[in-house]
Amino acid sequence: MPMDTIIAPGRMAFIKAEKPNGCIFCRDSARERDLVLYEGTDCYVIMNKYPYTSGHLLVTPFRHVCTIEGLQMKEKIEMMELTAACVKTLKKAFNPEGFNIGMNLGRVAGAGVDDHLHIHIVPRWLGDTNFSTVLGEVRVIPEDLATTRNTLLQYFLRGEEG
Repeated sequence: MPMDTIIAPGRMAFIKAEKPNGCIFCRDSARERDLVLYEGTDCYVIMNKYPYTSGHLLVTPFRHVCTIEGLQMKEKIEMMELTAACVKTLKKAFNPEGFNIGMNLGRVAGAGVDDHLHIHIVPRWLGDTNFSTVLGEVRVIPEDLATTRNTLLQYFLRGEEG
């Protein structure tokens, strides 16, 4: 069987770049502030740097915590409120036909970052898993992160997120 080749020139910058020290989700650590869409009191909304689809968002507490049982009640409440706000915003901005919403708790459950709890909000459209995903185990993201951010940010800045 011949080997498939996918060229992704943007990955080389990531491979060669110095990796951040600290947690990529903690408020004063290594999080990428240009991906943050909204900051609440105890939690915030950030775009997934490596999305499953355009508009893939994450809701996470500022505090470094990795378990549901470790969350304070105010964090649990705000995480759910922000998750609902993300769904509302994504519906307005991109008109998805459905959503996948969830958490991967622990590395064996698929958590890429298993030491800081976060909720994934993934908008879905009929046919968004095309032949590349099914046959090649590759995701095709139809829009660059900056364009997606600019689309979503206008809703968050206007206070339409919730």
